Amino acid sequence: MAAKIEKERAAIREEELKLAERKKRLTEREAEERASAMAKSVLTKLDSDRLEALLSRMKTLGIEEVEKRLLA
Repeated sequence: MAAKIEKERAAIREEELKLAERKKRLTEREAEERASAMAKSVLTKLDSDRLEALLSRMKTLGIEEVEKRLLA
Protein backbone atom coordinates (compact mmCIF):
# COMPACT_ATOMS: atom_id res chain seq x y z
CA MET A 1 0.00 0.00 0.00
CA ALA A 2 2.73 2.48 0.98
CA ALA A 3 4.68 1.66 -2.16
CA LYS A 4 1.69 2.55 -4.35
CA ILE A 5 1.25 5.85 -2.55
CA GLU A 6 4.95 6.65 -2.90
CA LYS A 7 4.81 5.81 -6.62
CA GLU A 8 1.84 8.13 -7.01
CA ARG A 9 3.67 10.92 -5.17
CA ALA A 10 6.69 10.44 -7.43
CA ALA A 11 4.49 10.56 -10.53
CA ILE A 12 2.85 13.77 -9.31
CA ARG A 13 6.27 15.35 -8.61
CA GLU A 14 7.38 14.42 -12.11
CA GLU A 15 4.25 15.96 -13.64
CA GLU A 16 4.76 19.10 -11.56
CA LEU A 17 8.34 19.41 -12.82
CA LYS A 18 7.18 19.02 -16.42
CA LEU A 19 4.46 21.62 -15.89
CA ALA A 20 6.95 24.04 -14.31
CA GLU A 21 9.24 23.62 -17.31
CA ARG A 22 6.35 24.26 -19.72
CA LYS A 23 5.41 27.41 -17.80
CA LYS A 24 9.03 28.58 -17.94
CA ARG A 25 9.22 28.02 -21.70
CA LEU A 26 5.90 29.84 -22.18
CA THR A 27 7.14 32.81 -20.16
CA GLU A 28 10.33 32.92 -22.22
CA ARG A 29 8.36 32.74 -25.47
CA GLU A 30 6.06 35.55 -24.32
CA ALA A 31 9.08 37.71 -23.49
CA GLU A 32 10.59 37.02 -26.92
CA GLU A 33 7.32 37.97 -28.62
CA ARG A 34 7.11 41.22 -26.62
CA ALA A 35 10.70 42.05 -27.54
CA SER A 36 9.97 41.32 -31.19
CA ALA A 37 6.89 43.55 -31.14
CA MET A 38 8.89 46.34 -29.52
CA ALA A 39 11.62 45.98 -32.12
CA LYS A 40 9.03 46.45 -34.87
CA SER A 41 7.40 49.46 -33.20
CA VAL A 42 7.74 53.12 -34.02
CA LEU A 43 9.64 53.56 -30.75
CA THR A 44 12.81 52.26 -32.39
CA LYS A 45 12.80 55.32 -34.64
CA LEU A 46 13.17 57.74 -31.70
CA ASP A 47 16.53 59.06 -30.59
CA SER A 48 17.55 57.93 -27.12
CA ASP A 49 16.75 61.21 -25.33
CA ARG A 50 13.26 61.37 -26.78
CA LEU A 51 12.62 57.69 -26.07
CA GLU A 52 13.79 58.08 -22.47
CA ALA A 53 11.54 61.12 -21.98
CA LEU A 54 8.55 59.31 -23.48
CA LEU A 55 9.06 56.21 -21.34
CA SER A 56 9.47 58.35 -18.24
CA ARG A 57 6.21 60.14 -19.02
CA MET A 58 4.47 56.82 -19.61
CA LYS A 59 5.73 55.57 -16.26
CA THR A 60 4.43 58.72 -14.56
CA LEU A 61 1.00 58.52 -16.18
CA GLY A 62 0.55 54.77 -15.93
CA ILE A 63 -0.40 52.45 -18.76
CA GLU A 64 -4.16 52.90 -18.35
CA GLU A 65 -3.91 56.69 -18.72
CA VAL A 66 -1.53 56.38 -21.69
CA GLU A 67 -3.91 53.97 -23.44
CA LYS A 68 -6.88 56.26 -22.70
CA ARG A 69 -5.07 59.25 -24.17
CA LEU A 70 -3.94 57.36 -27.24
CA LEU A 71 -7.47 56.17 -27.92
CA ALA A 72 -8.96 59.67 -27.49
